[in-house]
Amino acid sequence: MNEQAKAAAGPRTPREVFAHMRQQWLANGADAGDTLLAEDAVVETPFAAPGHPRRFDGREEFLAFAAAGRASLPVRFEECRELAIHETTDPQVIVVEYELAGTVTTTGRQASAPFISVLRVRDGLITEWREYQNTLAIAHALGQLPALLATMPPA
Repeated sequence: MNEQAKAAAGPRTPREVFAHMRQQWLANGADAGDTLLAEDAVVETPFAAPGHPRRFDGREEFLAFAAAGRASLPVRFEECRELAIHETTDPQVIVVEYELAGTVTTTGRQASAPFISVLRVRDGLITEWREYQNTLAIAHALGQLPALLATMPPA
């Protein structure tokens, strides 16, 4: 469905967009959030692990990175616990606190990690997505904590 068809279907609120994101993540499909991004969306991950990009300009740039990441991520998401949604003075923007939980498919280990996202939605599509990930919790869950810490510069 193109952006015009999405807009014709009626704009979704930021809360509705986040609810749809959760459904897509839990479906563990290849399109986890892809249909919700505007063509000119900006996605930022300020706390990305060393060596990973912190900014993506445009849907296609982000989708190329995300597809490769999902293909190599050995996790089956089973729960997305919404901890809080904070309204802002801008009706297009919400701040969401959530926790993703699932099973690491290579080890059977169950784990979770907290996230905070700032979402700006226009015409039912995400135009800005700033996600703060707990990269240490993610690396620990995947058994990659020693490798992550080895990439950190000395204090």
